[in-house]
Amino acid sequence: MLSEFSLIKQYFQRQRPGHAVLGIGDDCALLAPSPGTQLAISTDMLVEGRHFFAGADARMLGHKSLAVNLSDLAAMGATPRAFTLALSLPAADPAWLGHFAHGLFALADAHDCELIGGDTTKGPLNVCITVFGEVAPGHALRRDAAQAGDDIWISGTIGDARLALAGYLGEHPLDEANQQTSSLRMHMPSPRVELGRALSAAPVARAAIDISDGLAGDLGHILAASNVGATLNADALPAGPVLATMPTELRRRFCAAGGDDYELCFTAPAAHREAVLAAAQQAQTMVTRVGTIDAEPGLRYIDAAGKPLALALVGFDHFSGG
Repeated sequence: MLSEFSLIKQYFQRQRPGHAVLGIGDDCALLAPSPGTQLAISTDMLVEGRHFFAGADARMLGHKSLAVNLSDLAAMGATPRAFTLALSLPAADPAWLGHFAHGLFALADAHDCELIGGDTTKGPLNVCITVFGEVAPGHALRRDAAQAGDDIWISGTIGDARLALAGYLGEHPLDEANQQTSSLRMHMPSPRVELGRALSAAPVARAAIDISDGLAGDLGHILAASNVGATLNADALPAGPVLATMPTELRRRFCAAGGDDYELCFTAPAAHREAVLAAAQQAQTMVTRVGTIDAEPGLRYIDAAGKPLALALVGFDHFSGG
């Protein structure tokens, strides 16, 4: 029977050099930020039955638990350095722990991000990660920096994660191949860390946010913080490969109001278009220009011909039941 401390030692304590002055094994970890940088810190919690299905694949859950936090660092243009893990488990199942740790550390190692501490307890399955990154002063991509006239850009593709959920719930049944393809976007998101760093380096972009609760809701946070509005071309939104084959109404709705994409939505001056494309090429990530920041408050949609669309779309809210 695994005890709390043997569980930590066996699955989460690694003997390898890292960034921390002091890592796992004491009351606190000690971090020394690189000279000339600020710490960027974010926390996300994943709760069984709310953020993932009961019985979810442990390896994929390990990946996603860290990915959603790295995505927050990406949205600020920060470089990942370390993270903590608080894990509530119904039981200390060695097979589950082994798969979870494998998915977690595969992504952590890909971004040179070190586990430096945390906590474990018995209870309903709940994963909470706090991640630490570094960014140069004045270079963080904040939500309150968008300006009228800025272009609105999106990385990668969006909507397939919401389509996968619709398939699971029977809202829009998918064949096995399409369900499997779209589900990978839902369970194994790719945090756009390199793109965020490239956009903040010059800086190229002004404001950014990661798309976790749906584009409409997340872009709305930028609009509110920056006291601006926006016009989005609903037909320019980069639908995922499966969603792109679906009817127009469904594609527009899932692109604009789907969640779990973990792509970046960012604004940049129109004069920086070539610089944005160069940053995207450097990060080997596709970007698409999808709209414009307006001085007039509110979020408006147009179609490919520029005709206004009457779309009332909102993002996910944890307390709305949506």
